[in-house]
Amino acid sequence: MKIKFLGTGTSTGVPEIGCRCEVCTSNDTKDRRLRASVLINTDEVRILIDCGPDFREQILPEPFSQLHGVLLTHEHYDHVGGLDDLRPFCKFADVDIYSGTITLDALRRRIPYSFSEHKYPGVPVLALHEVHNDRNFFVGDIEIQPIKVMHHQLPIFGYRIGSFAYLTDVKSIPDDEYSKLEGLDTLVINALRIEEHMSHLNLSEALEVVKRIAPRRAYFIHMSHHMGLHETVQNALPENVYLSYDGLEIEVEALKI
Repeated sequence: MKIKFLGTGTSTGVPEIGCRCEVCTSNDTKDRRLRASVLINTDEVRILIDCGPDFREQILPEPFSQLHGVLLTHEHYDHVGGLDDLRPFCKFADVDIYSGTITLDALRRRIPYSFSEHKYPGVPVLALHEVHNDRNFFVGDIEIQPIKVMHHQLPIFGYRIGSFAYLTDVKSIPDDEYSKLEGLDTLVINALRIEEHMSHLNLSEALEVVKRIAPRRAYFIHMSHHMGLHETVQNALPENVYLSYDGLEIEVEALKI
């Protein structure tokens, strides 16, 4: 199973518009971050996690082939703002969207033209599937386990696929959800910045979560320019913890949950 980081930034992206800090003006390509999303490929199945406003730019360099499922963590714009750009993928089939009821209801309000009885030609045709925290589901032959996490006071979803888990916009993880994260090879989780934040883990908090879950390796995502320069921060992290960057591709065994 190959996981490609299409974007690793927070809602404003990096560089942030109008900012002239050392990160936003850095010449290191690892300091340039589109909005957070990953593309997962196995021999048979292709899955996208989150589809933000940078999706078109992110997907253009990739081979054009069917998306078998789009997993949405929650309804905030930086995670769903690119759904209209799924139009070309409807040439293969209706695009299956998986998320919780709060997110699906928000999509029906925001892009009602995709769900009307008489659709305008060319609109993206999205098939919505409700995710339940206590129920695994399949995309093709890939089993996916939802993980409930808290984005401040908003319940959102992370997802586990085999020995890989993707959690973004986390501020806290309910104690009874940690059992779903045992035995991980690879954890991807948000770490917004150095200073504390109301609705996101900061760097020290993310490191504590990694320590508790104890995966073989962990990658941080959803980082703002306040995290600091990629190279500087990376050099200070534990050996098995990494700052992800746009375009990074890793492999994980697609083991059963």
